[in-house]
Amino acid sequence: MSGGDLFSQQRANRRRSALLIAGFVLFFAWLGFGGDLALWLMTRDAATGGYRHGVPLIGVIAVSIAAAIALHAWRHGARRVLNATGAWELLEPGTPEQQRLDNVVEEMSIASGLPKPRVWIVPDRDPNAFATGRDPTDAHVAVTEGLLMLLNRDELQGVVAHELAHIRNFDVRLMTLLAAMVGAIALMSDTMGRFLRVRGGRSRGGRGKGGGGLALLVLAVWLLSMLLAPLISRLLAMAVSRKREYLADATAAQFTRNPGALAAALEKLDGAGEATRAMARGAAHLCIVDPSERRLSDHEGPIGAVFASHPPLRLRVTRLRGMAYQFEQQGSASP
Repeated sequence: MSGGDLFSQQRANRRRSALLIAGFVLFFAWLGFGGDLALWLMTRDAATGGYRHGVPLIGVIAVSIAAAIALHAWRHGARRVLNATGAWELLEPGTPEQQRLDNVVEEMSIASGLPKPRVWIVPDRDPNAFATGRDPTDAHVAVTEGLLMLLNRDELQGVVAHELAHIRNFDVRLMTLLAAMVGAIALMSDTMGRFLRVRGGRSRGGRGKGGGGLALLVLAVWLLSMLLAPLISRLLAMAVSRKREYLADATAAQFTRNPGALAAALEKLDGAGEATRAMARGAAHLCIVDPSERRLSDHEGPIGAVFASHPPLRLRVTRLRGMAYQFEQQGSASP
């Protein structure tokens, strides 16, 4: 990947991050003011003394919450992701495996030209890793205890290089925002549903004959948006992750000049059948491999392409093996 392509990718990721925040706030505005509109249409002809929805309270609250969540995700999204996994920061290595991890992160930081990120360890026996943060100056790399015990030094280099590739490409900013917002949308959708049930119950008692078809149409569209919001946001996060995993694999191969080591690491991770239980479902797209039991990501057809958070590991390994063969050919051809 050339420098121009890298900078284009970084600029594109910055634009996507800004658009993601704007779209997030606008969607919450629709959830809020759309609910207000539906309730207003349903109650505008209510009998005297009945409930009439006038002040767009839902919209004001929803937009305020969305803006606060977006700001919090921007400033503290990385910390929230790390806290959710129970990760602890590696400040003073206390075991040979921890010392090896610290050394590898420093080596790969030099190879990638990035500041050394803060290093975290997740107390989970399943091997996995992820990176998070806003940018290279505020970046974090986390690995599970299981990964430290499973991989040799070259394989660990490949995994760390993969995570540093996400940092250099500004993938972590976009994916960290997605992780925070997927959870926020699910929470807001549930809250709106409860609010509507309460208000709807009050409005039915004093409702007149008004409202009509328009009110029902607006209400139907609003309810559909609210019900589908968590699913759509999760699918968006998964799609973003799938597109970036291949690029991060290729960039890691450039950092280490050893794509076969990353391929071997992915094969070992694929052989670990347990789920990484410390990883929240909303942060699955941050991990180097799907933290679930990987049933969906094993599908190479439409099911995996839509619902899996990662591309099939077999395809990633095949591509890396192809790169390793090319490197060997180039090495044998050089004098």
